[in-house]
Amino acid sequence: MKIALKKFGTILTSRQSGKEAFAAFGPSLQGVSSGESIEVDFEGVITLAPSWGDEFLTPLVEKYNGNVVLKNTGNPSVEATLDILEEVSKTKFRVE
Repeated sequence: MKIALKKFGTILTSRQSGKEAFAAFGPSLQGVSSGESIEVDFEGVITLAPSWGDEFLTPLVEKYNGNVVLKNTGNPSVEATLDILEEVSKTKFRVE
């Protein structure tokens, strides 16, 4: 399964919008099989704030653990946010 984050916008900043995005995408995750990879694609994302990422990525990784793969994370805003989230949540994201 692929999640293109740009469909939620190119500037992902507020905690509330991250929570809403995760809730909106939740039904799509119901069909994910236990070994299926979930690719989160950051292509087109200009700004990613830690609050948005915490509401979307943290519960996704908690629920699907090793199956979540992050793609196109080269944007400095995305890189910095992922570093912050890894430090705070003591989680290591799988980036390809």
